[in-house]
Amino acid sequence: MIDLLGYVAFFLTTALVFALISLGLNLQWGLTGLFNVGVAGFVAIGAYTSALMTTPDDPVRFGGFGLPIVAGWLGAMLVAGIAAAITGFATLRLKSDYLAITTFGVAVVVQLVALNAQSFTGGAFGVGFIPRPFATLAETPFYFNLANLAVVSTVTLVAYLALQHLARSPWGRVLKALREDERAAISLGKSARFYRVQAFAVGGALMGLAGAVQAHFIGFIAPDNYTPMLTFQVWVMLIVGGSGSNRGAVIGSVLVWAIWAGSGALVSSLAPADQQARAAALQIVAIGVMLCVILLIRPNGLFGNLVERRRQAPKPAAETSGPSS
Repeated sequence: MIDLLGYVAFFLTTALVFALISLGLNLQWGLTGLFNVGVAGFVAIGAYTSALMTTPDDPVRFGGFGLPIVAGWLGAMLVAGIAAAITGFATLRLKSDYLAITTFGVAVVVQLVALNAQSFTGGAFGVGFIPRPFATLAETPFYFNLANLAVVSTVTLVAYLALQHLARSPWGRVLKALREDERAAISLGKSARFYRVQAFAVGGALMGLAGAVQAHFIGFIAPDNYTPMLTFQVWVMLIVGGSGSNRGAVIGSVLVWAIWAGSGALVSSLAPADQQARAAALQIVAIGVMLCVILLIRPNGLFGNLVERRRQAPKPAAETSGPSS
């Protein structure tokens, strides 16, 4: 029973890391309408930044400053946010698919740098010996996973509440106005580029924080962790939950990760050992089928249109009924 509870804690910790990334993407796409297909790149920037700041000294590569984990997380947010701001400042004049192609190129560049800049990132061997929170509990997986779940849950909750507040603030209303009708917002004196760069930077900072949290939870990172598959997973999580809804971003992340992990376990138990590499593609099939079913039933996702529904008050009876004779 304890082993099962330990696995549930591990599963929820991983799902909430994805939820943190989805919250950042929801700010960019769901609230502002910025089509970012370079999610994996900003996650990687945060992970490597925190790893280099907090790992012990290593003569083979740059970094190894041995700073506290919290300092690494703050540094990851700062560097990833600056990288996102620079990317946004240079590319946000582009629209829809052109912006998507550019951000995808940024993610590919980040992965190639992580793969080839061995003096900084360790190259294909990655970065190890990343300090883990509550490392003294590692010998008892149940308590270790439970403690990490508490930390990740707290971080995700703080990010969720902060984004909820921002979405209701005048700043958030400007972002929604730019998403719905850019010309109308500009006619009111709002700078579209200025606000979009801010949204892109804050969303990138959240993705960097998620990468740092995941790096310290696992204790090891490598370029293979930040492939386009990561971006695909996060987009599916946001679409299933409902873009524009922070609650949907969190619940969609947990649901999609449950299907991903469950289908992987099912494939491992049913497929022969020599066919498991090919059978792993069935995970993507399972996610694709689930995405199609949900979009057919709820085109806006699970929580994508709840806000609009609540705002539509029923008409008074006097208006709905015809004139009395």
